[in-house]
Amino acid sequence: MQWHLNPLKGILWLFVVTTFALLSGCRDRPSDRQLNEWQHEAIRENAQLVALYGNGDTIGDWELVVEGQIRQGRLRFNWAELDALATKHIRTSDPHYTPDLNAVLDFRGIVIGDLLDRLQIKGETNEITFVSFDSFRATISIADIQRYPIALALERDRKPIPRSEAGPLYLIFPQEQYPKLAQKYTEQFWVFYVTHAIVGTEPIDVRLGDRHFDAARLEQLPQTTLYERVGYKAHWPSEKVKLHGVRLQEAIAAAGLNLPPGGSVVIRGKAAVDRDPGNPIRLDARNVRNCDILLATHWGEDREPIPARLGGPVTLAFPSTCRDRTTGEEHPYPTQQLWVTFVEEIDIYPPENPLQS
Repeated sequence: MQWHLNPLKGILWLFVVTTFALLSGCRDRPSDRQLNEWQHEAIRENAQLVALYGNGDTIGDWELVVEGQIRQGRLRFNWAELDALATKHIRTSDPHYTPDLNAVLDFRGIVIGDLLDRLQIKGETNEITFVSFDSFRATISIADIQRYPIALALERDRKPIPRSEAGPLYLIFPQEQYPKLAQKYTEQFWVFYVTHAIVGTEPIDVRLGDRHFDAARLEQLPQTTLYERVGYKAHWPSEKVKLHGVRLQEAIAAAGLNLPPGGSVVIRGKAAVDRDPGNPIRLDARNVRNCDILLATHWGEDREPIPARLGGPVTLAFPSTCRDRTTGEEHPYPTQQLWVTFVEEIDIYPPENPLQS
């Protein structure tokens, strides 16, 4: 079986595994040597990402999308609008500012609490998840956002923040003024190159071809459960968990689509790196037919909906092995770089057509 891997997904996975292992007290914690190797590999691959997507010298096309449980639906703020909103200065140290971790830096940015005042939040939503260009995410409680001047920074010491140094839009915490924040929101909560802010968790809306599937429509399809270690571990348990949802092949069939021999299925998530037409997340049609690849919507023994803090409401999940339905042979395959959060769009491509954006 052949799998088309997106190499940039490895950046996120390496970073998440490293920070997760540092925070976890589990028995199979990696050795210090392994952690050091992962960290250096993540640094090398991040440099490759900067080389591919730029270092932030041109930021005019950058935008912030705010969506989720808000009555306005989906709001887009272009760079000029973000710059106009960035009226506050916050002086704080930065755990990622390697030239001097103790330096107190002057950030100019948008206090998120002020941005919240512009939104009409629905229901009893109590958290916001920030998503980066490379699909990393961190979730902050709305109570803390309203209590502290947590901000999205556009400048550091009166200069734009380079892409190679977390810019152009960087989630920061005023830990110098409020030291307790550094304990609750450690360095992995400082999100680089933010592109999305999700209030609560969005309702399910997955496009397959020209049809849209909401929660009710997915629930009408046969449900399947996987019992696996989640390939994307940020905020997920380290042990195996139950994932519940619909087989990808059955969702495709319900959309009236066919899987052509030699064709491919392209999955697009929310993050920009998961929507790159030049480097798509693409699965062979044969593997989709043979394997229990899942559009997961619930997890755990109690079938809880997957929230935004875990990459929901819909994630792409894989079994640890795949049984060929023709030969009966079972094939293990790596899944760490394939798991996709915030699944939004699915398209089918025949083998003779070039992939289109």
